Amino acid sequence: MIASQDEGKEAVMPINRQWVLRRRPAAEVGPDDLELVEAELPELKDGEVLIRNLYLSLDPTHRIWMSDQDQYLPPVRIGDVMRGGVIGVVEKSRAASLPEGVIVNPGLGGWQDYSVASETVARRVPHLAGVPLTAHMSVLGATGMTAYFGLMDIGRPQPGETVVVSAAAGAVGSIVGQLAKAEGCRVIGIAGGPEKCRWLTHDLGFDGAIDHRTQDISAELARLAPNGVDINFENVGGAVMDAVMAHMNTFSRMPLCGMISTYNREGPVAGPSDFARVLMHRILIKGFIVIDYLPRAAEALAVLAPLVASHHLKWKTHVVDGLENAVDALGRLFTGDHDGKLLVRISPEP
Repeated sequence: MIASQDEGKEAVMPINRQWVLRRRPAAEVGPDDLELVEAELPELKDGEVLIRNLYLSLDPTHRIWMSDQDQYLPPVRIGDVMRGGVIGVVEKSRAASLPEGVIVNPGLGGWQDYSVASETVARRVPHLAGVPLTAHMSVLGATGMTAYFGLMDIGRPQPGETVVVSAAAGAVGSIVGQLAKAEGCRVIGIAGGPEKCRWLTHDLGFDGAIDHRTQDISAELARLAPNGVDINFENVGGAVMDAVMAHMNTFSRMPLCGMISTYNREGPVAGPSDFARVLMHRILIKGFIVIDYLPRAAEALAVLAPLVASHHLKWKTHVVDGLENAVDALGRLFTGDHDGKLLVRISPEP
């Protein structure tokens, strides 16, 4: 909160804790790669707001941003605050359109207690009765849009088709599977562990689930999808991707959302081991990033918001308390030790 001095004295800006990138990780993110520092906040300019960050989104792409590999955004520079999406509450305002107390999304506000954003960038988070704020960091945020546009624009699901989703119990995959079911598809999820697989079939309505830790993916796909795979929503890459591609049908589609199994490795990432199958079966593979679809956000939210409000779309959030725990929490993305969307609670909701 904004600290106040004794009566008659000016209010002072709070100290801002920030995670700063100190070096580029060689493999898994280590304790010396980022440093938690304290910094003073700048004075607000006209049109700006001071935002107390409430939640930080932790995403696999953060590992990419820490590296200097070829990527879709400039790498985070050494010495800069780590990039990350947040939502927060306006604590101080010099912007008429964003008064104090409103909840806003400033975009990539960073791994820090406070963000300063222009009213041209920060947007209000709408209030939906019975829907928690965390939904706007998951199913009603970039996560939901990723699932929607990847499936609908690239996957183009048709009733009766078979859809396979890797990392299916994750934030994006769990939404993809439910949307595909709503389109009349048969959906098979690949996840890690019996509890996650049970959640997919018992709670989300998936037609089948494969535990990649204990089951042979290819053999299970032959059993669960005897007529082949029409859409592979790919989140993992590597051996999981290879196993699914071996079952993909002619004119099938693969929205390439992520390859988390490769993010802690150095050097170029190998493609499908049987690349000839792409030609012989005319498989469409298209990589995509949600920022490409931000101008169409309203289109996705028009579909997702009613499904959330009516409880026809289910999601999970895994919240870790404390900005100081952000680096340790990031590792959960790569071990699978979380359920659904991984968030850090930076400060209490107002």
